[in-house]
Amino acid sequence: MGLQRRDHLCRGVSAMELTEDIARNFARIALGHVAQEYPHKLDHVMSGDEDVLPPRVLHPAFFGSFDWHSCVHGWWTLLTLRRLYPDMPEAAQIAELAEGTLNEEKLAAELAYLDRPGSAGFERPYGWGWLLYLHLEAVRHGDQQWGVRLEPLARAFAERFERYLRILTYPIRVGTHFNSSFALTLAVEWADKFDPPLANTIRETAQRWFAEDRGCQAWEPGGDEFLSSALSEALLMKRSLEPNAFSTWFANFLPEMSDGQPATLFTPATVSDRSDGKVAHLDGLNFSRAWAWREIGQAVPKHRDLTEQTAQAHLNAAMAHVSGDYMGEHWLASFALLALLVAK
Repeated sequence: MGLQRRDHLCRGVSAMELTEDIARNFARIALGHVAQEYPHKLDHVMSGDEDVLPPRVLHPAFFGSFDWHSCVHGWWTLLTLRRLYPDMPEAAQIAELAEGTLNEEKLAAELAYLDRPGSAGFERPYGWGWLLYLHLEAVRHGDQQWGVRLEPLARAFAERFERYLRILTYPIRVGTHFNSSFALTLAVEWADKFDPPLANTIRETAQRWFAEDRGCQAWEPGGDEFLSSALSEALLMKRSLEPNAFSTWFANFLPEMSDGQPATLFTPATVSDRSDGKVAHLDGLNFSRAWAWREIGQAVPKHRDLTEQTAQAHLNAAMAHVSGDYMGEHWLASFALLALLVAK
C-alpha cells in the first residue's frame, strides 16, 4: 500500500516554488480585491437601525475582499510579496495603496469597532490570527510605519486570545474559520516576538488539548472545509513541542503514515463547482494541506519525500484555480503563498 501511494503521488507531480512571475500574479490578484467593497459578507451584529451601515463605513481599512478576514490576509499577501520582490512593478502600487489604507485614522476606526456591543466574538478566532500575522509582516517593512500603526489593533486581538483561551475548555476541530489550531498557529508566531506570555499560553493550551491524541482517523474533508483538522492540529503541535517531542507525538498521531494512511490526508480534494463559495473552500484545503505537509516534513525527515510529494500533488490540484471566480479569487492566493513560502 505504501509503495502504491508513493507511486500515485509521484505521477504528474512537478516541483512548485515561488517565483517572481507567480508573485506578480498574486500581487495583481490581491490588488484587485482588497479595495473592492462588493459583493460583501459581513460579520456584524446590529442593535438597531443605526447599525445598518456599508462595509466601508464599518471597516474603513478592511472593507474589501468579500469579508473582513479575507481583506486582512489579502493585505498580508501584498506586504509579503512587496518584501520578497521589492523591485517588481507591483511593489510601488502596494506601497501607495497601503499608505492610504493602513493609516492612523482608518485603523483607529477598526479598533473602535471592537468596543461595539455585539463585537466580542467578531472574527473569532480566524480573523484574530490573521490580523496578528499581518502585523508581524508589517513590522518587517522598516521603511514604513505600517507596523507601528497596526500594533494597537494587534494588541487588542492578542488580549482577546488570552481571555478566550482561558474559557475554551475544548478545541474546535472543524475545517473552517472556527478551527482553533489554525488561528493559534498564526498567533503563536506573532506572540513569540510581541507577547511571550501569550506564546506560553498558546503552547500550554495546545499540549493540554492534543498531547494524548493517538491514531488520527482523519475523517475529512467535509464538503465546505478549507482546513485539515488533522494537519492543522499537527502543525500547531510542531510549533508547541521541542523537535524530539514532536517527532514522537507525530509518530503516535499518524502511526500508519509510511503506508500512506489515512489515505484521505494524501489525496487532494476534488472541487465540483468553483462558483459556489463553500464548495470552492476545497481549493483552499489543498493549499493549506500543502503548507502543513511541507512544514511537518521539515520535522520528520524520514518521511520527507512523502510529505513533499503529497504537498506538490495538493499544490498542483489547486494552483490553476487561484483566480477565475471571485468566490476563490478573493482569498486563495494567501493560502497558496503560505505553502510556497516554506523552504524545502
